Amino acid sequence: MLLSTTPTIEGKRITKYYGIVSGETIIGANVFRDIFASIRDIVGGRSGSYEEVLREAKDIALREMEEQAARLGANAVVGVDLDYETVGGSGSMLMVTACGTAVSLE
Repeated sequence: MLLSTTPTIEGKRITKYYGIVSGETIIGANVFRDIFASIRDIVGGRSGSYEEVLREAKDIALREMEEQAARLGANAVVGVDLDYETVGGSGSMLMVTACGTAVSLE
């Protein structure tokens, strides 16, 4: 399955549009990550644990979107957009949404 943020694929012709597909995930960060991220805020640097959670959430959302497109008979998703939000009372949960248009390419 080909996933692209562009509306078309160079050298390929879209032969059928199946419609919008999406995948969503909500992942919580645990208290230990929060503590270490707070330390990083003070001393500076990247938070590897949060980056790992972010990548995992993105991968899950893209995989769910891809599976939905495959069930429709598509072999590609174009116009893919990723959206990141924090949710929950303290903003400790991360929501990632992936959406795009399922298509068949020749």
